[in-house]
Amino acid sequence: MTDVAFTHIGGPTVLIEFAGWRLLTDPTFDPPGRTYRFGWGTSSRKLTGPAVAAADLPPIDAVLLTHDHHADNLDDAGRALLPRAGAVLTTRSGARRLGSGAIGLRPGAAHRLTADGRPPVTVTATPARHGPPLSRPISGEVVGFALTWQGQDNGPLWITGDTTLTGPVRKTAQALRPGTVLLHLGGVRFPHTGPLRYTMTAADGLALLKGLSPTTVLPVHYEGWQHFREDHAAILDHTRKELAGPFTWLPIGSSRTVTV
Repeated sequence: MTDVAFTHIGGPTVLIEFAGWRLLTDPTFDPPGRTYRFGWGTSSRKLTGPAVAAADLPPIDAVLLTHDHHADNLDDAGRALLPRAGAVLTTRSGARRLGSGAIGLRPGAAHRLTADGRPPVTVTATPARHGPPLSRPISGEVVGFALTWQGQDNGPLWITGDTTLTGPVRKTAQALRPGTVLLHLGGVRFPHTGPLRYTMTAADGLALLKGLSPTTVLPVHYEGWQHFREDHAAILDHTRKELAGPFTWLPIGSSRTVTV
């Protein structure tokens, strides 16, 4: 069993610390107030800043970047810290854009993180689709990440990434049977594209985990931007009757230690 500390910095940005490792998901450290263009007529304004400044982070062994082309997952300040990270794991197209040794993974491909005195960590990219069917050419390539290491008793740690509920994502959940899930929610919509959603709602998240027994589910990336349509209150309303035990709130700026 391993004690893993999660610190929610803001949005999808979480510092994960265990067994000497420090991993960072989707670095976003810009201050609030700016509007960012996401392409194809969509945009959003950042409403909440990070709880920790990039300059105040400890040394980072690896960045787990679900995608590089949307500023709510990688903004200017987050991009500036990438050269200081030991490794950057992301999509294949993202690795080409970033260069500088970034490692691109297709779903199902894995990369092994190793360091003296620490357990090796296998990071496997998992499928994600950041929008409705046929939207990938518009919304771009996205992956999630499953992390495994020796001594895990409760199943892998799974970071879903920004995705809607799809067949491949469901199959991944069933195959992984994760013990801990960083669950990207928010039910993203844009006025320009009407009722189409680009991330899971709470109902989608419950459907994804149906039949599984995760020990801990940490919802992330559901507040702090204009384009989210389901905030903490809406998610809580959906989840209080189902899977209420595993759902653990990780407010921005807070840390929680979970046994994995």
